[in-house]
Amino acid sequence: MWIKTIYQGCLDLLFPPRCGICQIYLEAGNRKTLCPDCLSRVRSLQEPVCLSCGIEVYSAGTGQPLCGECLRKPPPFDFARSLFRYDDDIRLLISRLKYNKDMSVLPCLSELIQQSELTLFASCDYYVPVPLHRKRLRQRGFNQALWLTRLCFGKHNPRIAPAVLQRTINSVPQVTLNGRERRKSLKKAFICSTKIDISGASVCLVDDVYTTGTTVSECSRALLAGGAERVVVLTLARVAVPHRGRGGS
Repeated sequence: MWIKTIYQGCLDLLFPPRCGICQIYLEAGNRKTLCPDCLSRVRSLQEPVCLSCGIEVYSAGTGQPLCGECLRKPPPFDFARSLFRYDDDIRLLISRLKYNKDMSVLPCLSELIQQSELTLFASCDYYVPVPLHRKRLRQRGFNQALWLTRLCFGKHNPRIAPAVLQRTINSVPQVTLNGRERRKSLKKAFICSTKIDISGASVCLVDDVYTTGTTVSECSRALLAGGAERVVVLTLARVAVPHRGRGGS
């Protein structure tokens, strides 16, 4: 144990730890990856949230609220929850991971995720990351959704099953599209693989950001068509502002 302590101390002297967001130096020997200021700015989604899609709402009634969008068009998944608001700091971490291939943000994301409550997803039979098309995967070299799945549920968790879903259409990056364009570009873009039988299974679908819900909805339809009994969605962050919901049962 003392050898490990000395080794870590030498590393801290040679490579002083920095905050993963603002890059200020952290106290040597501190195993934290974020400074207190940056950590305090990262906001979890606050109750009440839509019972279905998980967006923050101002509930106008009693009981569990539903947002107007889910009242008009219920999503195919059972429910979705996001851990954090998609603010500037979370956006920076995700962007560095996805587009700069900066794996140094993984300890920061792990520290944040460890503070989150994930018991809603504990009983799922499979944890399935939203897949990348093979061309995009070759370009990027990794699937950020798979890394996030491992951070949430354990690197060696046997229930993590990236082979369940396949992306058959190499659509343009969704960040460049509006809601209607997203729906059109992702229509029938995912299929359920025959490598793993998910008949009757409860599946947790994992992605980095929930924007319009188009990606996770299309993935959910593919999983249900492949035999899944239930699909729930977990995303690291949510792009949304609070809006009025309606009380419901």
